[in-house]
Amino acid sequence: MPTTRRRWLAGLGAAAGGALLSGCDKLTMNPGVQKTLSGAEGLTRRAQRLITNRTALAAEFPESQISPDFRANGSTAPGDPDYRLLAEGGFADWRLVVDGLVERPLSLSLAELRAEPARTQITRHDCVEGWSAIGKWSGARLGPLLDKAGLRDEARYVVLHCADTLDPNVPEHLGRYYESIDLIDAYHPQSILAYEMNGEPLSVKHGAPVRLRVERQLGYKHAKYVMRIEAVADFAHLGGGKGGFWEDRGYEWYAGI
Repeated sequence: MPTTRRRWLAGLGAAAGGALLSGCDKLTMNPGVQKTLSGAEGLTRRAQRLITNRTALAAEFPESQISPDFRANGSTAPGDPDYRLLAEGGFADWRLVVDGLVERPLSLSLAELRAEPARTQITRHDCVEGWSAIGKWSGARLGPLLDKAGLRDEARYVVLHCADTLDPNVPEHLGRYYESIDLIDAYHPQSILAYEMNGEPLSVKHGAPVRLRVERQLGYKHAKYVMRIEAVADFAHLGGGKGGFWEDRGYEWYAGI
């Protein structure tokens, strides 16, 4: 493919009067752009799933190519009281809840999560704002964790509920960050719950104590400050019903690259 999907999005933004498309910290609400993106999403998802092996890996890089300054996207210092207490305590009281359409709900400490099957990968983060950076991530593989919880047959997606409120001017269920992916991406070998970046515990600005890395999608899908993973049949009842904080505000649910 001569250009990446990220570059196509950037070009579309320019064509829409220079509006900057961003799931990180800016958003265009232009109806024409939204309609175009909505139509492109389904086509892109179907095409990618048709021609790409579901387990094909995103590019990985040698340590020599790790970016010296990996820019933080989205929230960098959540002010939510519950999160601040957890951070002040070194996340000793943090628990990851895995529930919803599962047979065996889980509640794991950070130490217990670290004991789960893990993976380390050096990958490139592509932000829809137009910047990229390469980092080394280590974390628990999402697929085996879901198997441990035992997904029920009706489960189709996993929703990641996060600790940061991005919009305090709306009801909490609309202002709190969340994201969702389908089971194809959830079980991808590179989909991990990262607790280390470049060999060090994840920093607050990069999503401590745990963030999702879903390497075949754009940056806004890589949820930070993950608190709960919920298996669902659909996400119509969550937030604005579109499957994620930015999706509720006009962004594509599927952000494959």
